[in-house]
Amino acid sequence: MGDIDWDGLREVAVEAMRKAYVPYSRFPVGVAAIVDDGRVISGCNVENASYGLTLCAECTLVSTLVMTGGGKLVAFTCVDGDGGALMPCGRCRQLLYEHSAEGMLLETVSGIRTIDEVIPDAFGPRTLAVYHEEREPA
Repeated sequence: MGDIDWDGLREVAVEAMRKAYVPYSRFPVGVAAIVDDGRVISGCNVENASYGLTLCAECTLVSTLVMTGGGKLVAFTCVDGDGGALMPCGRCRQLLYEHSAEGMLLETVSGIRTIDEVIPDAFGPRTLAVYHEEREPA
């Protein structure tokens, strides 16, 4: 994949953030990502009075990914209500890892990082693939 238009991707995330449903925290979050087929997808947080049922923006992004044809995420950004960069929580990093292309890039509060830098030694589909490859009969 060529150069990533981080400003344009962030604009998509800001637009998604404006759609967030946050009556309790009043802390809107928007995300946007580029899929390996070139699509740009987005998501926002959706709160619930039972806080544990709140959907992070990354959850809605991955739901959009699956509902619009799947694929692997290659670039990702997350913004707060002011459009500033946010780091996804640990749960969401794992969710992103599950659907990432190897080396997926994230725009973070400390600059551009790979998915492996923000969730080192992660367990996911690639781990399972290696495990099963090593056990396949020759």
